[in-house]
Amino acid sequence: MLAQPAQSLTDLLLGLVVLALAIALYRRRVRSSHHYWEYALGWLAVSALGGFVHHGFLVRWPAVATVSWTLISVTVVLGVSYLLAATVEEVLGPGHRRVFWLLRAAGLAAYLGLVITTGAGIGALVACESITFAFIIGLWAWAARHRHPLGLPVLIAIVASAAAAGTKVLSDDVTGFVNLDNDSIYHLAQIVGIVLLYRAVATTRRTQKPAPVAS
Repeated sequence: MLAQPAQSLTDLLLGLVVLALAIALYRRRVRSSHHYWEYALGWLAVSALGGFVHHGFLVRWPAVATVSWTLISVTVVLGVSYLLAATVEEVLGPGHRRVFWLLRAAGLAAYLGLVITTGAGIGALVACESITFAFIIGLWAWAARHRHPLGLPVLIAIVASAAAAGTKVLSDDVTGFVNLDNDSIYHLAQIVGIVLLYRAVATTRRTQKPAPVAS
């Protein structure tokens, strides 16, 4: 018997969908392209599947659940890291590792600062990832403005994924109407953004690798 059926099953559905899209995207990879998109989707799939185990079984034991949630948060960080790497690679082109590490360090430094000053935990780590996410959205907005082939489609997909977080603050009237809790709705809403991202990247790979905006 699942401890939290709705949350665990929607996480399972999300994980299976994202994993299937990661595999499909890998199969569409052309020789000149990178693996960052697949790695990003792969780690996000792992986090969702881990969420299925967490909500379905491990929440029964608080001490174990704390550890499992920490591990899930780490996989989310890895997924966001590869999403940033893919963004830098596509928008700025190869050879910009210094830019990647500079942007990546911003979110992690913010979290480290909170740990030192307030003893913040995993929740703060996930919150600080919004800094990295803001950089990702900013780069794609810049790319869209400069007519990068992936710019607008990927920007729409990433904004849709970010907007899914808004479902966590829906009122009880709305969640009661669909008979699901906020977390479960959030899991389902994430699927939309992930599918849009897959379609954007897969469509480009069917044609050719887009040129970066700047190198």
